Amino acid sequence: MTTLNFDFADDFRPLAARMRPRTLGEYAGQQHLIAPGTALNKAISAGKVFSLILWGPPGTGKTTLAEVIASHADAAIIKLSAVTSGIKDIREAISAAQQRALQYQQRTLLFVDEVHRFNKSQQDAFLPFIEDGTITFIGATTENPSFALNNAILSRARVCVLKPLSDADLQQVLSSALSDKERGLGNDAITLTAQAQQLLLQLAAGDARKLLNLLEQAAELTEPEITDNGAVKQISVTTLKQLVPKQLPGFDNQGDMFFDLISAFHKSVRGSDPDAALYWYCRILAGGGDPLYVARRLLAIASEDIGNADPRALTLALNAWDTFERVGPAEGERAIAQAAVYLALAPKSNALYSAFNQVKQLVAEQPDYEVPLHLRNAPTALMQQLGFGKSYRYAHDEPGAYAAGERYLPAELAGLRFYQPVERGMEKQLAEKLQYLRALDAQSQQRRDE
Repeated sequence: MTTLNFDFADDFRPLAARMRPRTLGEYAGQQHLIAPGTALNKAISAGKVFSLILWGPPGTGKTTLAEVIASHADAAIIKLSAVTSGIKDIREAISAAQQRALQYQQRTLLFVDEVHRFNKSQQDAFLPFIEDGTITFIGATTENPSFALNNAILSRARVCVLKPLSDADLQQVLSSALSDKERGLGNDAITLTAQAQQLLLQLAAGDARKLLNLLEQAAELTEPEITDNGAVKQISVTTLKQLVPKQLPGFDNQGDMFFDLISAFHKSVRGSDPDAALYWYCRILAGGGDPLYVARRLLAIASEDIGNADPRALTLALNAWDTFERVGPAEGERAIAQAAVYLALAPKSNALYSAFNQVKQLVAEQPDYEVPLHLRNAPTALMQQLGFGKSYRYAHDEPGAYAAGERYLPAELAGLRFYQPVERGMEKQLAEKLQYLRALDAQSQQRRDE
């Protein structure tokens, strides 16, 4: 095995750390935020620092952007990691910022990595000092700020969404690493085959740090070949596959990506696309997701998106869950896949879901209307004397077991209609039945009016 010989022998940092951009010009990606003419680019160039929340996947440049902002603003930067820091560290950072402002009239940029890991009280500790300008706060997070951060923090900082780097952005990072003689691998003749370069970009999956780490490891594993131009290391597909024998899918159990995948799965089933439903389901499984979470979501879909258009969907979803519990993952995962495909192709109706939510809202907002006397039971003589159950019509004694014209809602809500079945699946038959019953009600009312 050949070990790379670097001119900067005293710098033992990984390639990803050495190649961290120092200026906006070296920064790759996120042009929607920092391209010339954007508000953030103008602010950085003018040295006008304001509090930010940088939200994005790993390796997209959150820490780097914070450092670039601090350097342009001529501000001191204090770095904290929410993984290892506590209230004591926060207080020390605030005290240092106050001292620097008092003695040197210099601003302090406080950068907090993984800020979502701070609890509510720890996040609250920053608020007064953001408010009075003691610190300019920049937090980096891979989690959705809407759920991970206090509203008080969010109201005082602009949220910037960082995206995974495109292949063009990653190509820029790769070219810089291969050509930079000061910080990169430019002192070593290193090349990649076209197939290896394509695979490297694919394995990086929008993460510059992952790309540089893989590049460095592959370079160390590649033996030099003697050519007319000297020793050359050509990184191959085989070498990269040795480093990553199986590409692990992007996944963070119970994190943003997990819920994004679940959302995609749900919308695929709702949208009647069985192929997409199977794809997202398998993505969840490949990332280590719980198959029973998917089974629970299928039960929700069966009542929310299918309802009475196909009541069998609920039964099939329950059976899939039961199969998993009885026989284990191998057959159980397939049973859940079967249910997913069935639900995807089932007729869709949210009529029950909409009606249920509508009535829940009405009950919450309206008074508690009394139960009509004819609908009340009368187990005692006194209750019978008071009219409980009087004039109630027993449906089974009526033609067709239907008491046409009978009223079951409170008088104040008479005539309201909540459940409106659609013209799909079994609900089409239910709609016809409901229309028939309402016609009988209308005839009964007409006879009473005459």
